[in-house]
Amino acid sequence: MLRRSLENRDAQTRQLQDAVTNVEKHFGELCQIFAAYVRKTARLRDKADLLVNEINIYASTETPHLKQGLKNFADEFAKLQDYRQAEVERLEAKVVEPLKAYGTIVRMKRDDLKATLTARNREAKQLTQLERTRQRNPSDRHVIAETELQRATMDATRTTRHLEETIDNFEKQKIRDIKTIFSEFITIEMLFHGKALEVYTAAYQNIQKIDEDEDLEVFRNSLYPPDYTSRLDIVRANSKSPLQRSLSAKCVSGTGQVSTSRLRKDQHTEDDDADDEDLDVTEDEN
Repeated sequence: MLRRSLENRDAQTRQLQDAVTNVEKHFGELCQIFAAYVRKTARLRDKADLLVNEINIYASTETPHLKQGLKNFADEFAKLQDYRQAEVERLEAKVVEPLKAYGTIVRMKRDDLKATLTARNREAKQLTQLERTRQRNPSDRHVIAETELQRATMDATRTTRHLEETIDNFEKQKIRDIKTIFSEFITIEMLFHGKALEVYTAAYQNIQKIDEDEDLEVFRNSLYPPDYTSRLDIVRANSKSPLQRSLSAKCVSGTGQVSTSRLRKDQHTEDDDADDEDLDVTEDEN
């Protein structure tokens, strides 16, 4: 009967040991992966800062509307990196650190298991010794062995009960911590992506406000001096057909002929008037 009880407790101890080992393995993997996730997020923030600097440098070389639009975009994108920095810090504190703390917790549980196994081994040793004593010397010596076995059994039972309570609390805490850690992770990511949506919306609007026509006009004006005849005007002047050029020339020529004939006619009229005046003066003298 004692042997069966001892075997049952050994099976229970192995089950508890497997539970601790399982937590140690998977929580360790989760901690490493979440830590890598945070590091990559931090590197993404650093690359985004470089992108903001480059956009500002490029914007300073561009036309006014494009320059302003790019600078506004860079400002919004830089604001997003502030939110990303807060995301990194919160993930580190609320996700990575609690998972990392389980390394210490698991070591403590392993120490409890070690103490339990030591007590179980002592109990098993005393039981084996009692059986041998009964077989070899059925004298009063087996009474002493039984007393030692009872003491060892009590120690093992007490240690096992303590371990059961410890592991039970450990299991409750594990479930509670998993819920808390993953809830914090989701909340942190939702907060960041909510802010990111606001920032990206503003950045998109700033880019869409860039006036292409105004910047194109500024660019064209920068290519030609103010008194420069534009190429478009030259093309328009050269685009007239030969008939249009002939008609234009005739119109100019006809206008000149009319003006000349009128001038000659006016001169003849003035000469006639002068002759009439001379005739009137002669008649008066006679």
